[in-house]
This record gives sequence, structure tokens and C-alpha cells, in this order.
Amino acid sequence: MTQTASKKRVMIFAGADYEDLELWYPKLRLEEAGCDVVLAGAAAGEAFQGKHGYPCRTDACVDELSAADFDGLVCPGGWMPDKLRRHEKVLSLTRDFHEAGKLVAAICHGGWIPISADIYEGVRVTGSPGIKDDLVNAGAAWEDASVVVDRHFVSSRRPDDLPDFMKGIFEVIG
Repeated sequence: MTQTASKKRVMIFAGADYEDLELWYPKLRLEEAGCDVVLAGAAAGEAFQGKHGYPCRTDACVDELSAADFDGLVCPGGWMPDKLRRHEKVLSLTRDFHEAGKLVAAICHGGWIPISADIYEGVRVTGSPGIKDDLVNAGAAWEDASVVVDRHFVSSRRPDDLPDFMKGIFEVIG
């Protein structure tokens, strides 16, 4: 835990077929550090399950949120990012976090959201090897590492990398 992370506000994108650990591990670690965490999806109060069956419910609808009210964004993986990136407000929020120099963190297939938001040009990243070509085609410099921190961007490959992913997140949000 870090004292400086307390009182920070972090948005985590959530939706059906999210990767269970990639949503819950960051949510709980951020809350443990004193952050206010908001699970944001296509609708407020929406209930769904992760890829492995763990239940979740969104706190807020992305249409009603502003990046100005948050210190960072986390994009978990699973199949959820492929669905959420089709929502224009998800992409505009992601661009707003980037343009403000705020945390944009993506793990595994979560990188699909920053790719579709068109913010990875020239950024060093990692992600699931399954989306390596997508990352490279988006102009990112892909690295095979447990975590890559490039300015306000944090990325990791898979659930096994979550401890390093969180170290990167705390490094960026303080």
C-alpha cells in the first residue's frame, strides 16, 4: 500500500466476459490503498459475470462520467474490451485520460481499448501476445515484459503479471 494513493479516484471499465482477476485484483488493491474506485460500463447497475463466472455490477454508466473527475483509468482484459471499445464514449473517455496525462493502464486484451482510442502511437507497451500485432499496427512498440511503464501508460500481459501491473499503477498515480 502507498499513502500517496489515498484519496485518488480511479475508473475501471467493466462489462460481460471481463477477465475476473484483471478487474478484481486492481479494484481491491486500489481500494486497499485508499482509492475511490468506480466500475464503469455501458449502463449503471448492470450485473454480469466474468469469463470464469465471478459476478460484478457496474457503479456508473460511461455516458455520465468525465475523465476530469478521475486520476486514472484501468482497462482489464477478457472479451469485454472488444465489446466496450465499440462504444464511442469509452473511446472518448480513454482519449481524455491520455490528453490530460492521467494514468491509462491496460492488461492482457485490455489494450484493445487504447488501440481503438488511437492513443498508442509511439508508446512502449506490452499486452497479451494474442494482440501483439494489433498493438504494433496501432504504432506501439511492443515489449515482452511483465509490466511496461511509459509516462502515464502502464501495461501488462496476463493475470500472472498483476503484482507488477499494480506496482506500475502505483508508480504513476503516486
